[in-house]
Amino acid sequence: MSITIKTPDEIEKMRIAGKLASDVLMMIGEHVKKGVTTEELDKICHDYIINEQEATPAPLNYGNPPFPKSICTSVNHVICHGIPADKKLKDGDTLNIDVTVIKDGYHGDTSKMFVVGKPSILAERLIRVTQECLYKGIELVKPGARLGDIGHVIQTHAEKHNYSIVREYCGHGIGAVFHEDPQVVHYGRPNTGEVLQEGMCFTIEPMVNAGKRYSKILPDQWTVVTKDRSLSAQWEHTLLVTKTGVEVLTLRDEEKIPRVIG
Repeated sequence: MSITIKTPDEIEKMRIAGKLASDVLMMIGEHVKKGVTTEELDKICHDYIINEQEATPAPLNYGNPPFPKSICTSVNHVICHGIPADKKLKDGDTLNIDVTVIKDGYHGDTSKMFVVGKPSILAERLIRVTQECLYKGIELVKPGARLGDIGHVIQTHAEKHNYSIVREYCGHGIGAVFHEDPQVVHYGRPNTGEVLQEGMCFTIEPMVNAGKRYSKILPDQWTVVTKDRSLSAQWEHTLLVTKTGVEVLTLRDEEKIPRVIG
């Protein structure tokens, strides 16, 4: 698979899909509370995507074995790809909700951390630093930059706070295909890796652990957890490389960074 440079028409479709994905995360926030199950959150998101947005939830039946739900819900020590289930959320739980919407054949992919009730100091700090990692990576996106620069700044910021970067899972190119080239790892050396070009679309989605970086997959063949059961956090945006910088296609109204940088 090679990297696809998006046409102006494709970019417009990516903007629409990105906005829809960010709207799902804005919508679901009020429902994340003590006593709700992640299965109930999945149903709310599924119905919203299908009925309100007239779009398609990309995770549903994706992959092998087919993913059985419409969103990923990763609670506490789950790193990514958590399957919504009937266990109720409790005070202090942290939750990543990962949403990918398909509209008119194109994908918008984004995730956000939520907290049930009051977070622990550890959780609050981990969530904040992980979001900072994402933003520091985004700031470097522009034509001529290299993926190693992005990985390096993310890894350096996480490790400065004594956290670790998950290495088995990464960001990815995206467009008409859910996962395409390039792979966007969240560690690396400056001035290495793929050179960014105007028209590329990809995600940055750092997964940061409070403990060691090692992970394992549960028997359901999807859910990824920290081996040491330490907390994990993740934030994700879909990005477009513009002529002078970057456009955040999945930016939420609540965020304090500009949609277009550069």
